[in-house]
Amino acid sequence: MTHQDPPPPSTRPDPGQVPGTAAGPSPARTIRPRASAPLYLLGFLAVYLIAVRTPSGQRAENALFGGYGAKPAWIYDWSGAAYGSSALPPLEQTAMPTLLVGLAVVAVVTVVRRSWWRGCAAIGIVIATVGSKELTRMALPRPDLVDARVSLIEPSFPSGHVAIPAGLALGAVFVASPRVRPYLTTVGVLWLAVTAGAVQATYHHRPSDVLGSTLLACAWYSLAARLLPPAGAPGVVRRPVALPAVALALSAVGALVAGARDDSVTQSLVFAAAAFLCAALLWSTAAEWPARRTRPAPPERRPLVRPPR
Repeated sequence: MTHQDPPPPSTRPDPGQVPGTAAGPSPARTIRPRASAPLYLLGFLAVYLIAVRTPSGQRAENALFGGYGAKPAWIYDWSGAAYGSSALPPLEQTAMPTLLVGLAVVAVVTVVRRSWWRGCAAIGIVIATVGSKELTRMALPRPDLVDARVSLIEPSFPSGHVAIPAGLALGAVFVASPRVRPYLTTVGVLWLAVTAGAVQATYHHRPSDVLGSTLLACAWYSLAARLLPPAGAPGVVRRPVALPAVALALSAVGALVAGARDDSVTQSLVFAAAAFLCAALLWSTAAEWPARRTRPAPPERRPLVRPPR
C-alpha cells in the first residue's frame, strides 16, 4: 500500500464545497464604492435645480451675501484677497499651479507603483472633474429670478476652486497603495473642508457651488472604481478603528475655522455645514466598503448510482 501525502492547505477543498467545483472569491474581500455615479449625478442635478432654478433657492443663498465683503472672514489673510498676501492652495492665483503639481504627483506615483491602468484612471478623475466643472458652468445658467444685483447673477455653479482639491484628493487615493490610502483620504477631506469653507466665507461661492463640485468628483471616482478591478481588500490592510472619527472631526474643525466670519454667526454655521458635508461626501466615496455578502449557491445534486448486484 502506498502512502499518499495530504494536500497542502492552499489546495485542500473546502468542507462545504461540492467536489469538482472551484471556490469563488470571497464577497467580503471585494471593494465597491458605496454609491454609484448616476446617484451622485442625480444629486448634482437636484442641487442645481433647487438652489439655482427656484426663486426660494436663490433668495436663501443670496441672503448669505449681505455682509461686509471678504474682510470679516477669519481666513481672509490666507485667501489671497488681501493685497500682497499669499493664497492658500488652490485659492486665487494658486489654482492652476496646484492642479499641475497635483497631476505631476499622481503621474510620479503611477510610474513608481507601475499601476498603469489605475494611474491613468486617477489622472482621468482629476481632468474629468475640472473639465466637467467648466462644461456644466457654461451649460447650466443662473437665471435672475429674484431681481438680484448684478454681482449675484454671475454663473458660479459649480465651484472651480473646490473641484481642484476634490479631484486631486480622489485621484491620489485611487492610485495610492492600500496602506497609505486611508491616511491620504484623511488629508484630502481636511483640505477639501478648508477650501470649501474659505471660498464661501470670502464670498466667492455659494453652498450649492461647493456641493456641486464635490458631487462631480465623487461621480467620476465612483465610475472609475466600477470599471477597474479592486486594488486591495479591507481585511488585508488594517486601518485604525478611530481613523474615520478623527478624519471627520478634523474636517469639522477645518470647515468651521475656514468658514467663520466676524459679522455673522448664521453665515459662519451655514458655510461650515456645507464645507463639512463636502468632506463627508468625499470620505464616504473614497473609503473602502466591502461588498454585500451573497448567499452561497446550493450544492449540485448528483443522481444516485446504485452498485451492481
